Amino acid sequence: MNSVYQINKGINQSIEFKGLKAQYIWYLGGGVVFLMILFAILYIIGVPSLICVGIIGTAGGFLVFKIYRMSNQYGEYGMMKAFAKKQIPKFINVKSREVFIKI
Repeated sequence: MNSVYQINKGINQSIEFKGLKAQYIWYLGGGVVFLMILFAILYIIGVPSLICVGIIGTAGGFLVFKIYRMSNQYGEYGMMKAFAKKQIPKFINVKSREVFIKI
């Protein structure tokens, strides 16, 4: 009665797909959906299909380049930390003492 169990070594790790980490997978998916909608709008308006493909292809290449660059630059949580750091004020300016005197 020997039982063989597989060991799952990926527990509590963020997902990664072809080098994209965590939330960047969702950003890329949302960008692709946006580009598909943009292609449909351009095609319905009457823009020639080769021009539509060129515009969407260029925008798609730029999107993939930027998303991979952000993923490599910031990592899993780095972009959220960078945005949070920008929210912190550089200095606090108080023009009266009432804030410190209140009981």
